[in-house]
Amino acid sequence: MTAPLAQRHAAALDTVRRVATPEGCELNLRIAGPTVRVRAWLFDFAIRLILFAVAAIILAKFGRLGSGVALLLAFILEWLYPIICEVYWSGATPGKKFSNLVVLHDDGTPIGWGASFARNTLRAVDFFPFGYACGLLTMWLNEDSKRLGDLLAGTVVVYLGENPEPILENDYCDAELPPFPLTLPEQRALVEYRQRASTLTEARALELAELALPLTEGMRPDVGKARLFGIANALLGRKRQTSPFTASRNW
Repeated sequence: MTAPLAQRHAAALDTVRRVATPEGCELNLRIAGPTVRVRAWLFDFAIRLILFAVAAIILAKFGRLGSGVALLLAFILEWLYPIICEVYWSGATPGKKFSNLVVLHDDGTPIGWGASFARNTLRAVDFFPFGYACGLLTMWLNEDSKRLGDLLAGTVVVYLGENPEPILENDYCDAELPPFPLTLPEQRALVEYRQRASTLTEARALELAELALPLTEGMRPDVGKARLFGIANALLGRKRQTSPFTASRNW
C-alpha cells in the first residue's frame, strides 16, 4: 500500500496514550493524573467508612463476637473491596465510577483477578511513609501516572469513555479477508479509512481507494472502495448482515 493511506496520525501532546490492538485498531487512552485519582480514593474511603460505622454500631450489641466480625469486615473493606469491585465492575470501584475512571491493562484490555490483586496488595507499600506519599511520588515521576502497584501489575488508570466507538455507515457490510498479509500500519490505515469515510466527500473517498495499491489494482474506484471497506470490516470483526435464515460467515 502507498504512503498516503498508510500514514499514521501524530500522537496528541497531552495525556493520551495510543495502544495498538492485534486487529490493527488504535485505542486512545487518556491517562488519569494524581488529583482525580485522589478524589476517587476519598470517595471510596467515605463509602467504606460509612459501611463500617453502620456495621460497628450494630455489631457492638453482640460483644466479643461482634468485635471479631467487625475486624473481619474491616479487613474485607480495606483489601477485598477494591479487588472485587474492579474485577466485577469493569475495572472500577464506586469512587472511580464517580470520577469517570477505569483500570485497564497496559494494552487496553480489562483487568483480571491477578492484576487487581497485585496492584491493590502493593497499596501497603505505596502508603509509606504516610498518606500514600510513595505512591504519589511514583505517579509524578512516570509519564503514565502509575503508582508502584500499577507498575507491578502492568495496569493503568484512564478516563472512561474517552475513546468512543466511531459511527460506521451501514453500507458495504460485507467482510472480506485481505488477499495477502498486511503490516500493522497498513491495517491501521484501512481501519481509519473505514471509520472516516462518512466524513469524506465521495470524490475523496474514491481517490483514496485508487491509491490503495495493490489491493485495488485494476478495479473501478467504487469497487475498490467496497473492497477496502470489506477488508476493514474483517479487521474490525464486523460481519455481513444476514437474515436469521441465512448462514452467517465467521471471520
